[in-house]
Amino acid sequence: MHVGHAHPKGLYVLFATEAWERFSYYGMRALLVLYLTQHLEYPREEALSVYATYTGLVYLTPILGGMIADRYIGARSAVMVGGAVMALGHLAMAFEPLLYPALGMLIVGNGFFKPNISTIVGGLYEENDPRRDGGFTIFYMGINLGAFFSPLVCGTLGEKVGWHYGFSAAGIGMVVGLATFMAFQRLLGTTGFAPDVVGATAETGFRAKDWRNVVVLTLVSCALVFGILEVWTLVGPWVSSLDLWLRVALGIFFIALSVFGPLLAGSSDAPKEPFTGEAWQRIVVILVLGVFVIFFWMGFEQSGGTMTLFAAEQTDRHLFGWEIPASYFQSINPLAIVLLAPMFSVLWFKLDSGRFRTATPTKMALGMIILGLGFALLWLGQRTAEGSPTGQVGPLWLAAVYLIHTIGELCLSPIGLSMVTKLSPMRIVSLMMGFWFGFTALANYLAGMLESIVEQWGVSVYATLIATSIGAGVLLLAITPLLKRWMHGRG
Repeated sequence: MHVGHAHPKGLYVLFATEAWERFSYYGMRALLVLYLTQHLEYPREEALSVYATYTGLVYLTPILGGMIADRYIGARSAVMVGGAVMALGHLAMAFEPLLYPALGMLIVGNGFFKPNISTIVGGLYEENDPRRDGGFTIFYMGINLGAFFSPLVCGTLGEKVGWHYGFSAAGIGMVVGLATFMAFQRLLGTTGFAPDVVGATAETGFRAKDWRNVVVLTLVSCALVFGILEVWTLVGPWVSSLDLWLRVALGIFFIALSVFGPLLAGSSDAPKEPFTGEAWQRIVVILVLGVFVIFFWMGFEQSGGTMTLFAAEQTDRHLFGWEIPASYFQSINPLAIVLLAPMFSVLWFKLDSGRFRTATPTKMALGMIILGLGFALLWLGQRTAEGSPTGQVGPLWLAAVYLIHTIGELCLSPIGLSMVTKLSPMRIVSLMMGFWFGFTALANYLAGMLESIVEQWGVSVYATLIATSIGAGVLLLAITPLLKRWMHGRG
């Protein structure tokens, strides 16, 4: 086992790939609600509903993408398929008639890309390597380096030059990320190959079969999107007529079916022996922590929805005669992560390799409580804006909230990714990573719908999030001793 603090070279290839991919994703996300409300003139509630559906499905498809990688094509091929489909989706966003096909391609492409690049990161480290949490935190810097620049580049082009220029810039970023991943394959070691590759070495390359899989799945994915949109014209009105909680229940059923079917069936290429009791306990820990992270991401993902509209409508954005684009505020979070992540990486390494080892659930619970404190400040800022003559507050209110949320995120998100790779049985690690993002999918959907839900109760969305974030964090702290036992020394 490696005990030094230096990380594998492959981590930095994945860092760069993820940075460009997140540049494309967050560039598009920064513009989506503004584009819908200001250019296409969608009502606020309808724009947030589109945002909710998109961000929810973006994190749901990784369940299937992880399963396909585990059982058939391997994580590397899946990343290439995902990158290619997403690049086409971003470029299609530049054309108004292709709005929904473009969103569909982004949803399907992300399903292949998202869980499998995280799985490859985990595969760079041996079991119980104390560098793993730090490695995922560095990888998380890549996510946020791309997320920092994307609102500045895509936001400026979209809001100041033309919406379609902003979306095109996002597409170019995805192409660069895919090229980076393909060019430095040899630095990724022996991880991420298809299940039928035996005895892989660092020099093992892609076979003709692997390239064929990438091309075929890319074309099939794009065709699938157009097919689903045709079917949706028939079933969409029925689904939309359902009560919100029935739609959520359907989503949960789909997640359960997608996960537990493959879990119980096993992999076609892996031994069919059942999981041990210890393995099932570790799986249950992932499921329990996944339920808790719903409450975190339901709040955090207000960033691209109500918080973006707060920036556009209730924030005085004038600075020295220049109006700050509303999308720029979304760069505060990733900038803070890039600055703070190295310190958190060192902190986790020192804690986890010494006598003050902090359990994964404890770190995540602290993240939820800190998120709730950020919403307490935002709730106060909203009240202040409503009471002011202009109906607005200064930009520092929102900047401070983003900073607090960033600290909470660093306690939860990279730690959660690392935890999944540590606790999952090896043959289903990509599937479980997809399942982890499945919980995030439900949270993203609820994030976009939350305002319309709580308005029926006469409650502020931010007051609701104070209670759900801090309440979930305190409850998680209470059950941490049990979860630690079921983790069997792996977290």
